[in-house]
Amino acid sequence: EKTVPIPEKLNEWAPRPPPEFVRDVMGSSAGAGSGEFHVYRHLRRREYQRQDFMDAMAEKQRLDEEFQKKLERNKMIAEEQTAKRRRKRQKLKEKKLQAKKNKLEQKKQEKEPDRSQERGSSEDDEEDSKEEEEEKEDDAEEPSFVMGR
Repeated sequence: EKTVPIPEKLNEWAPRPPPEFVRDVMGSSAGAGSGEFHVYRHLRRREYQRQDFMDAMAEKQRLDEEFQKKLERNKMIAEEQTAKRRRKRQKLKEKKLQAKKNKLEQKKQEKEPDRSQERGSSEDDEEDSKEEEEEKEDDAEEPSFVMGR
């Protein structure tokens, strides 16, 4: 029942900015004291650290930009594929609706001539059905492929 402290995210380390005005300028003359070397060494180390930090930040920014471009490219590809599939589904849907409409129109057309034609059409229907049965039998006898060739 004890509360656990969750540490907050630490800010990234950033080097101190270079001084705007340097008061103790070191010269390269031969009379420099022995303590000046250590001051120079610390300044040099700090400057190298600052430059490395700036290089690392530039690299990180470049990688972030590349990643964002890659995400955008992948998103565009995914949207194109989705749009293509959507068009295909819509096309199939329209095709089914058109087929349904055509079927209903054919039924209407068949009903209208049937009403106008009386007994004569029933004889024609019997002949047509006999021909269709013969064709079906013929189709059943023909092999769809030949073995041994």
